[in-house]
Amino acid sequence: MKAPIILAAGLLMLAASPAFSEVYRHVDAHGNVTFSDEPMEGGEEVQVKPVTTITLPKPEAVREPEQLRERMERESAAYQSVSFSHPANEQAFHSGNGAVTFEMQSSPALRRGHKFEVTLDGQPVGQSSSGSVAVDNIDRGTHEAGVHIVDQNGVRVKSGPPITFTIHRPSVLN
Repeated sequence: MKAPIILAAGLLMLAASPAFSEVYRHVDAHGNVTFSDEPMEGGEEVQVKPVTTITLPKPEAVREPEQLRERMERESAAYQSVSFSHPANEQAFHSGNGAVTFEMQSSPALRRGHKFEVTLDGQPVGQSSSGSVAVDNIDRGTHEAGVHIVDQNGVRVKSGPPITFTIHRPSVLN
């Protein structure tokens, strides 16, 4: 009876231990470095630290607290609108260094602790409570900009309609 218990405990300990694989490093006559999981002549074993992994909860397991949702709805309702005043939608302009200054407005004005946030092609590029965000070195071509109002925690309270604009920049090719 003790043998099956000891065997089961041993298997559990083996399964619970992290899986380590061996890595070998080899430098050839030309200085090229090669890594492999198989030993090679002239190679040395490399000690590799275990990889840190994070398991995120499943989306259905994450529930937004009712109080937070209600607060966000109240704050969103406090604003009638938020939009860009510059550049205009579908505007095209020259910018030698790719600099664009975005001008935003909201109705009513921003509340204490709130800021405008500008996104460019889906990525946040700046925040400001003054209504102006300067972004440098934007690539030539057509881009989509979004404007949002965020609270002191960076949570989006209200979003405005996105705009598209085109930047023409000088090039050696044209």
